[in-house]
Amino acid sequence: MTDAPGYRHVVVDDLPDAPNPTRHKKEVDEAVGASEFGFNVITAAPGERLPWGYHRHPDHEELFYVLAGTVAFETSEGTFEVGAGEAFFVPRDAPNRGVAVGEAAARVVAVGAPKASDDAAIEEECAVCGAVTGREFAVVDHEGERAYQLSCADCGAELDLLTAGPSGS
Repeated sequence: MTDAPGYRHVVVDDLPDAPNPTRHKKEVDEAVGASEFGFNVITAAPGERLPWGYHRHPDHEELFYVLAGTVAFETSEGTFEVGAGEAFFVPRDAPNRGVAVGEAAARVVAVGAPKASDDAAIEEECAVCGAVTGREFAVVDHEGERAYQLSCADCGAELDLLTAGPSGS
């Protein structure tokens, strides 16, 4: 990173991966110290979901710009397939989940604002108890690296362990 008075410059591909269910998630906003908006670059192999699950942000808007590949965004109004060069806007409190589809990996820029209001409510069926519930998460150590353990908010079953770059490079 190169610093000038208030300016930040990073090489996105050189940033570390954040724990997530995709091949790569680069938290550019964190790397440059952005405080008003979230900005992530995500690479998802076919079948990988982005972000953690079917969710909504009560006070936060999202915008996804697909650089390569295709993402199917599941919403309460249906599924929208978004290809390279296309953008998909998600208003506040609107449930959604993206899944990379097709033959090739998807590369996506995800932007959200306001950053301070990016709390998400995940609402999916628990594979253990069957209830449609939220997810609780804890930061854990996994093989010496930071990971997120997602658990069912109803029965407490551990459901997903999100690591940095789980699908490899």
